[in-house]
Amino acid sequence: MISKNKIINLLKAAVFLIFIGRAYQYIVYGAPFRALLWDEGLLQPIVEGLFNTPWGEYATSKTVDTWIENTTLINGIFLAIAAFSALLINQNNKKYLKYFIYFGSFSLLILSTLLMKDKFFHNAQFFEHAIQVVTPLILLMTINETINFEKISFNLKILVAITFTSHGLYALGYYPIPGNFVDMTINSLGTSEDTSKIFLYTAGILDILLSILIFIPKISKYALWYAFIWGTATAMARVTGYFNSDLIALSLESSLYRTIYRIPHGLIPLTIYFIDYKFLPKKETTKSPLNFIL
Repeated sequence: MISKNKIINLLKAAVFLIFIGRAYQYIVYGAPFRALLWDEGLLQPIVEGLFNTPWGEYATSKTVDTWIENTTLINGIFLAIAAFSALLINQNNKKYLKYFIYFGSFSLLILSTLLMKDKFFHNAQFFEHAIQVVTPLILLMTINETINFEKISFNLKILVAITFTSHGLYALGYYPIPGNFVDMTINSLGTSEDTSKIFLYTAGILDILLSILIFIPKISKYALWYAFIWGTATAMARVTGYFNSDLIALSLESSLYRTIYRIPHGLIPLTIYFIDYKFLPKKETTKSPLNFIL
């Protein structure tokens, strides 16, 4: 059997990795805020009408560029604070630290929206971040004297299903297959481009399938183990897919943070497995899904 504290610690570790990986991205590489703030079609009426500033002057302004950079940096710093808040939060300090975690979740919601905008508003681009955006809020649900772990498990399964289904839609070609998916497969497995696309298509089918099977008792344990292995493997592919033996430090520095914030894609299915099969009494039966929705 696994203890309640160990399950909570797994969630804390997952949220820490999500926030610290994104914090590094914001601080070192930035965030796609310019996709919104330099959208001429959207903001030109506001800039020229409300602020009486020609669009060309706004778009080339060093002051505006510096403001965007500083805003991104501040967001990164607060995400780092949110990461350590996730590790330290307990019932005694929750009333203070929870706000940093709320901020982190909201910041990643904005990021997901901007990434979706950058990808021609593909819905899957938004929903593939479900684990990263919502897991911090689920962590807050566990910092209570009484915890409904059945509810925690079900909500985490929803996040896994949404995330893996979204990935699967890209791998299946429902949306254009991202070039980096193919490149990572080729570089990690040494396969040809055609073989890599077949591999991704198969993986996409399995992503959709596991998103269903995790809700079926007795079968779910196998789907969860697969999700753990595959989620971890796809996170590690960010390193193996871009590794350069001639530039080891540079290739790790530019890709490791992508792995860090994706490790929870494997860690959360493992957490669900521990809740369902190592913590909850086996005599408990699954109730209506409507009872477990946030």
